[in-house]
Amino acid sequence: MGARRPRKPPNSTLKWALSWVLPATCARFLWRQPGHFPVAAFLLGAGIGGFMSLGLFQILVNPTSLPEDQKVILMYSMAGVGALGWGLSPHIRCASLLVVPKMLGKEGRLFVLGYLLAAIYEGPVSNVRHNLAEVARSLGCTVELQVNNSREAWRVSTAPLRAVIRDLLHRAPELNAESRNVTLAFSELDEQVTSQEGYQATDEEARATRGRAGPGPPITDTQKMYELKTRLRCNQLVRESELGCGRWFSARLSRCLNALPLPLLKHLLCLPLRFDFVCAAARVMGPWCRNRIPVEGNFGQTYDSVNDSVNGLGSEFSARVEINEQQQQALVGGTVSPLLIQQEVSSQVTLGAKALGRVLGVLQVLFSATFLLVFCASFSYTNSYNGDIRFDNIYITTYFRQIDARRRRLGKGTLLPLRKAEEKIFIFPWKPTIQIPERANVIRELMESMPPLLLLLVTCVLDWALYTVFATIRHHSFLEYSYQSSHQLEVKVGGDSLLARLLRTTVGALNTSSSTRVDTDNTPCLPEPRGLDAQGYARVCLPAGLLLLCCLLQAYGYRLRRVIASFYFPKREKKRILFLYNEGLRRRLAFAKLQRKNIVRRAQRQGARRHRLPDACSRRCPGLVRLLDRWLGRSCVVCQAPETSSSLPCPTPGCGALYCPACWGDVGRRCPACTPAGQLSSSADSDSVDDTAYAG
Repeated sequence: MGARRPRKPPNSTLKWALSWVLPATCARFLWRQPGHFPVAAFLLGAGIGGFMSLGLFQILVNPTSLPEDQKVILMYSMAGVGALGWGLSPHIRCASLLVVPKMLGKEGRLFVLGYLLAAIYEGPVSNVRHNLAEVARSLGCTVELQVNNSREAWRVSTAPLRAVIRDLLHRAPELNAESRNVTLAFSELDEQVTSQEGYQATDEEARATRGRAGPGPPITDTQKMYELKTRLRCNQLVRESELGCGRWFSARLSRCLNALPLPLLKHLLCLPLRFDFVCAAARVMGPWCRNRIPVEGNFGQTYDSVNDSVNGLGSEFSARVEINEQQQQALVGGTVSPLLIQQEVSSQVTLGAKALGRVLGVLQVLFSATFLLVFCASFSYTNSYNGDIRFDNIYITTYFRQIDARRRRLGKGTLLPLRKAEEKIFIFPWKPTIQIPERANVIRELMESMPPLLLLLVTCVLDWALYTVFATIRHHSFLEYSYQSSHQLEVKVGGDSLLARLLRTTVGALNTSSSTRVDTDNTPCLPEPRGLDAQGYARVCLPAGLLLLCCLLQAYGYRLRRVIASFYFPKREKKRILFLYNEGLRRRLAFAKLQRKNIVRRAQRQGARRHRLPDACSRRCPGLVRLLDRWLGRSCVVCQAPETSSSLPCPTPGCGALYCPACWGDVGRRCPACTPAGQLSSSADSDSVDDTAYAG
């Protein structure tokens, strides 16, 4: 048996670590040659791909509002595609694992940005909408409270009057009975005044007492009419007394003549009974009847007033209370309606909730679509890795160091350690700091992340300000309405006459007393603002922190992309590293010529007149010289390092180039700014420093 060939050391750190951790069988399976273990590789890949697809389904598809039958179809489709892809294609396996570092890149930040916007909309923005809707509800409730308080004040103030009216309505039968009694009592006097009995009118008197139907004006004055009737009755009594006196003498004369049989004697004895002219003496009462009538001067006026009152009492007593409510326009084109305000507020809140649900649904769909971009970027990186040998080929890997060590043992030219100017080109994967090729991309991603972070800050500050204002209004706008009303009215009417009883019945209804107190407050109408608690701020700030963390960890995630791709395509990784090393050797040989243009431009700028400020400060405050030289002083024309005491200026007079010791040795101690280009070493003129760039 021949001697066993020595085993080569692992050419990558990942391979070395897995070989040290895993058993030898697993290590041989992972780094198997194409065509080895096909069945085991297919089954293992199909299982892993199926489970990964089910996990993605639970994260991306299941939270959406798709019908259940479509979700089932998508679940089986994703599981089948994932199983077949992982079982048959290393490109799909590589692209699937590249999703992890890609989540730290642009596509992943876009995915996190979607969650950040959703958290902003669901957190501060939704809270602001709720607080504004609460203020609208408070305004509507305040308007309704004012209307209710005004209505209650009006009801309390008019309660005594309504009580009097109700009392009068209840006393209507009693008032009608009293009025009938008064009418009956007054009817006797009325009959006496209006009666025409007790006298016989003459022609003149008849003209005075007849109605309007006859010729001549009638007497309408009750006083004069009653005086005339009284005078006529007096005259009638005088005439009747005179006639009665005559009839008495005639009757006595007849009886006297019939009683005495002797003719002459009876005439003599009955002669006094023939003196009937004595009856004419009653006529002397006529002037007394005309001049001294026993009627008061205001009898007619009093009678007319009482007669009108009694006639009014003769009608039935009735009352009706009508209350008309009139809607007044407080604003042009609208009326104050508490119910309408509440309906508007509730409708706006409902529409806002529906809009929030629709927006969240759209954002959920966009999140799923954004994750597809991550898959597309992963496949794009896999294709570029295998198709373009310069793509993302700037890492100093373990195999790169092995090549450099082997050349050093053979006494050939090496690249390590790198020159200061070359440190801007290459990346050391195991360095914990963000290196120069990665800084520009990290800074750019941080600047792109500022707008959503500013939006988050503005919405949170706005929500906090509104919550503070509304909470202050709630705590310091408490109002208590207290309306107190009391009254007592008492009218006493004495006597037992009909008029006294009537007055007690009517005016007595005013004898009311009440005491009312109404207490209310505006607690139901005060706004109830909702502020974000610590958990709410955590839900909002977590995506923002993830966004910033993705920007900072992007460099390390991008380093991991190459590791994953090299695991699935080790031969391609060897070719890429060999090309990178040879490219570095060619660039090292042409270093001075490639850097000549930049060195000339910087030397011309440094050769100009120097600012006076560093010189003045160096004399007064030497400690500030190093700080000012960083912005105003000179620097190395190759690596841009600030000027120090060990810096070396170009020995050629008139050349303003300045070199640090390391760069002066890199250019072969010959200044490219003042040395002709033909005298500089040249190789691979077509190469340039920017041929290999950092893949963002």
